[in-house]
Amino acid sequence: MNTTERMQETLPLDIIIELRDCIIWQQDHLVLSDVDLVVRRGEFMYLVGRVGSGKTSVIKTLNAQLPLKDGTGIVAGFNLLKLKKREIPLLRRKLGIVFQDFQLLTDRSVNDNLEFVLKATGWKNRQEIAARIGEVLEKVGLGLKGYKMPHQLSGGEQQRVVIGRALLNDPDIILADEPTGNLDPETSEGIIKLLIEISKTGRAVIIATHNYTILKKFPARTAKCDGGKLIEVKDDEEIELEKL
Repeated sequence: MNTTERMQETLPLDIIIELRDCIIWQQDHLVLSDVDLVVRRGEFMYLVGRVGSGKTSVIKTLNAQLPLKDGTGIVAGFNLLKLKKREIPLLRRKLGIVFQDFQLLTDRSVNDNLEFVLKATGWKNRQEIAARIGEVLEKVGLGLKGYKMPHQLSGGEQQRVVIGRALLNDPDIILADEPTGNLDPETSEGIIKLLIEISKTGRAVIIATHNYTILKKFPARTAKCDGGKLIEVKDDEEIELEKL
């Protein structure tokens, strides 16, 4: 049994994330306690709450940017509590991250941005790299924009590039932290529709957001960070995001 196999944990086949009795810290600051969260493959869900309530801390815990010190956390088969530093890249290959501020390399074309990520994660064959870039750009509706520089794209197009980048290594999970934060309402709707379609391919998609309009227009399972807890919001409850 190799190292990867030893550190992977068994969950029911449809469960891709499981947090039980977790305590989430930001350095020495307690952010959330008693966190329970189960997410299944193909599930699309929102993570909401006021600024500073812990949404981003949950995302950072799931991708091992913040270490889990207490509780049980299994993400894509990896045990967060036992995760060693050298194993973090293996976990992150199972994750696709979508940021609010894009984080594209501004001096490189769209194709070169995506090629950089593939080469950094071990791809070597030029034909395979080109084919994979073409596939993801088609998926996000940018099949003819690979030659463009980031500054030549609209905000919505740049975010589609970021989503394409997140899909490059065929992840099990997409974590999107305020993916519509810098976009106008119409463009935001397009991004959410795209992420919903991606969830239908069997990937779990978690969106941290405070965009009340999006939640009302595209309702889905919702968990709320509030008062140091992560609370599942029931279908018949109103999410008071106007105050967030």
